[in-house]
Amino acid sequence: MSTGQDAGRHEGHRPGQNESHHAGIVLAATPIGNDADASPRLRAEIARADTVAAEDTRRFYQLAARLGIEVSAQVLSYYEHNEAERGAHLIDLARSGARVLMVSDAGMPSVSDPGFRLVVRARAAGIPVTVVPGPSAPLTALVASGLPTDRFTFEGFLPRKAGEQAAALAALRSEERTMIFFESPRRLGATLANFVTAFGPGREAAVCRELTKTHEEIVRGPLAELAQRFSEGALGEIVVVVTGSSAAEREEQVRARAVGDVAELCQLGLRRKDAAAFVAARTGLRTNELYRAALE
Repeated sequence: MSTGQDAGRHEGHRPGQNESHHAGIVLAATPIGNDADASPRLRAEIARADTVAAEDTRRFYQLAARLGIEVSAQVLSYYEHNEAERGAHLIDLARSGARVLMVSDAGMPSVSDPGFRLVVRARAAGIPVTVVPGPSAPLTALVASGLPTDRFTFEGFLPRKAGEQAAALAALRSEERTMIFFESPRRLGATLANFVTAFGPGREAAVCRELTKTHEEIVRGPLAELAQRFSEGALGEIVVVVTGSSAAEREEQVRARAVGDVAELCQLGLRRKDAAAFVAARTGLRTNELYRAALE
């Protein structure tokens, strides 16, 4: 989220200034830690933009200075709390012929950062949208983790409230795909402990810290080990990658729920044998197995 103030070299779009390039919305990825990852296209778009919408205008100017780019565009802040008002203005600028470049503080706009609503507005208004691909913390962490990459899901930041986070993790307990999370350094230890509760101590995961920076660190291991290692938190920007559930884990979860259903039916007055038979018919499990598990 940005608190940067609007800045710029001019107040708005100058008539005729887009004769040499197309108007529209451009979303461009910026480095996530290493400025050398700035693509030639990013540099070109900064130089040619009429308006730059930046999550934090100060950080954008600092990036441009480090890249040796002189910014001649109007620079406006565009972040969570001014998206509605500022988004409409950006669309009006593009409609009038301006080339609007949208950048977040780091990585790809719209991925856990502003940008999604601007694309929706542009599509609805029939305004061209172009993406300049580049650095992405979730994908970088996934590749560096050494965990399965054939299927994955990006979960972003989990809810902060304990009850809401527990519910979110419970919903992911049977997720088969590799999961990617963002987390703050301060909450990392508590979140990893919650992962142990939700996914089990042996589930493989990786904590990826300060990606592409000088002190980059990728630590892989069972969740229990990672929770212990990072119990006091960590420094820097964090991405956590967790492997999906195995077939054995999912079978055990189905069995546990089925045994619970048998117990609940027994509490309602049904005979244990009949309750086991009823749940077995619904789940495909064996009646005798459920009966014995319910007794235990």
